[in-house]
Amino acid sequence: MEKRRKFRWRLPARSLTLGERTLVMGVLNVTPDSFSDGGLYLETETAVTRAIAMEDAGADIVDIGGESTRPGSIGTSSGEEMRRILPVIEKLRGRIRIPISVDTSKAEVAEAAASAGAEILNDVTGLRNDPRIAELARRRKLGLILMHMRGTPRTMQRAPFARDVIRDVTSGLRRSVALALKTGVAKSQIVVDPGIGFGKSHEQNCEIIRRLGEVAKLGFPLLIGTSRKSFLGTALKQDAGRDRIWGTAATVTASILQGAHIVRVHDVAEMAQVARVTDVVRSPELLRDGRATAR
Repeated sequence: MEKRRKFRWRLPARSLTLGERTLVMGVLNVTPDSFSDGGLYLETETAVTRAIAMEDAGADIVDIGGESTRPGSIGTSSGEEMRRILPVIEKLRGRIRIPISVDTSKAEVAEAAASAGAEILNDVTGLRNDPRIAELARRRKLGLILMHMRGTPRTMQRAPFARDVIRDVTSGLRRSVALALKTGVAKSQIVVDPGIGFGKSHEQNCEIIRRLGEVAKLGFPLLIGTSRKSFLGTALKQDAGRDRIWGTAATVTASILQGAHIVRVHDVAEMAQVARVTDVVRSPELLRDGRATAR
């Protein structure tokens, strides 16, 4: 079991403690074509209701995305992305207490989302698609999640995989972090994500979880997103993403034991329980003083 460092993640009007217990980020895809839940929350009111329900179920952050990044996806225009997500963010402002994250790799979308109330930018390209996101994070003091992706969503599962996945992930994240820091983003604003499923083989996804402690040596908090992904389907011999909840639970547990600070999941109520119990296994004192369930 890897030792987990504690951090304070600085957001515009608050900061989050990372490492005392695992934070749960709920996935809210306002898209017609996401791999697991595309179309379920495309209507604004349905998405708003879902976000509120995720907070009630134990989410610490809600991550709203208007563009699918599933393998083979071809992208969405900035205008369409904003049309999908901005009404949701605007209607959630003041109705939920937890921070809103926006899952985008376009600076114009990120700027509009921040103006609507988002406090965190989740860039799956690690600033490769639009480096201006770093300047926006600096100027507005937003939390910034930098993910590693090998290739692009359209090609990432067809391009050759890295020979050494941990070296590939850590070198890519170092480049993303260096660009953010050079732009003036504070270290305390940054979280890194090794990008499970983004240009990695099924075996490499498992290796990343197993060797997460090596990624932690970068010196930043770690976010892990394994929820319902295809490598779980391969292990379980299940095609439907919604049938992979127990496989997701296993990887959430393993990731936390290897040092993850935040887990990004679709099934918030179930994974909040998994995270809380795994935290108690890591730190039994949480059970004695009640912090295992405290936000």
